[in-house]
Amino acid sequence: MKYRMYVDEVGYASHKNCQDELYRYLSLTGVIIDLAYVKETAAPALDQMKRRLFDPHPDEVVILHRNDIVRKRPPFECLFDPQKRREFDELLLHLLTELSYFVVTVVIDKQEQLERYGVWQHDPYHYAMQVLLERYVMWLESKGAGGDVLAGMCWRSPAAAERTSG
Repeated sequence: MKYRMYVDEVGYASHKNCQDELYRYLSLTGVIIDLAYVKETAAPALDQMKRRLFDPHPDEVVILHRNDIVRKRPPFECLFDPQKRREFDELLLHLLTELSYFVVTVVIDKQEQLERYGVWQHDPYHYAMQVLLERYVMWLESKGAGGDVLAGMCWRSPAAAERTSG
């Protein structure tokens, strides 16, 4: 079996302003999933949900980016409608409950790291990624499996970027 760990972060990697509660923590989360299962089950289910709710153009990829969902930026402006929001929440929770995957999360308290290690502290993002990858490798070894990693990026199609910039 071959697995993939999809990785994304919440928070800011810099130690700058880490005394502020909004910037104090950084977390990296990896979702580990069998690649055959992604192709056969997970991706089609997610695509079906996106088509049902957002009716995207075939050239535009709908990325479930938390910031855009919360702020209801395109293509999530339909979530201003309470009924659509309820439907979105129900469908997403159904997928999160029914799909088969493993989750690993690393959280760094950057203020604590800075106070404890002073000039010897590691870059928070690099350290969190190192720990996350170590856990993934140990998990793969326990399964006798191979895998790769896909780190998330906040990517928008040119059309989506144009809609949100104006």
